[in-house]
Amino acid sequence: MFETLLQTLGLARFSLKGFGPLLLEGTWMTIKLSLLSLLLSIVLGLIGAGAKLSSAAVLRVPAQLYTTLIRGVPDLVLMLLIFYSLQTWLSQLTDAMGWDYIEIDAFSAGVVTLGFIYGAYFTETFRGAILSVPRGQVEAATAYGLSRGQRFRFVVFPQMMRYALPGIGNNWQVLLKATALVSIIGLADLVKAAQDAGKSTYQLFYFLVLAALIYLLITSASNVALRWAERRYAAGSREAQR
Repeated sequence: MFETLLQTLGLARFSLKGFGPLLLEGTWMTIKLSLLSLLLSIVLGLIGAGAKLSSAAVLRVPAQLYTTLIRGVPDLVLMLLIFYSLQTWLSQLTDAMGWDYIEIDAFSAGVVTLGFIYGAYFTETFRGAILSVPRGQVEAATAYGLSRGQRFRFVVFPQMMRYALPGIGNNWQVLLKATALVSIIGLADLVKAAQDAGKSTYQLFYFLVLAALIYLLITSASNVALRWAERRYAAGSREAQR
């Protein structure tokens, strides 16, 4: 696949030295990891935003501590702490319950770790977006008899997404690049594949540049999808301004 793409781009003189399948597997692993981590981050972000906006201190304080801690510690340090903590806690649980030893695989650990880290960033993104929704519209929905769930689904969420999409796009770009960190916990992602290919052929710089170009291709495709989403959620506001 990669050889065909290089030929299409007029770069046939660049060879993958037989490591095309390895790079393809690493690329697919990176995409899967990014999308699942994004999904978990969005879920945690919505929960965290709701907690931070709650009037109950028992919800608001833990959410504040969560976002402060995560945003104040480097991602690499957090990844190592969470990865090894998860395994330690799981081992303690299995020992206490008398179960067989369970080892967390690198992929699941990567998804949970990245999702937990970037859930803090999405919390702030969604919190700001929710606060940007005019309060009068929520009050009007309440006056019409909509339940809390209906108000969020039909009034708050569509408008919140319009304000949140730029932040979501930025968070996604950073999350995608942060997947490169999972190679330190043994996951065979794109960076790990490029490193293995480069070390085997003594052309590490060449394969790392190729990995960078693949990341750039993924982010460029993501930008197209994000622009479409921004146009979709901005359609109502444009019509209202006419």
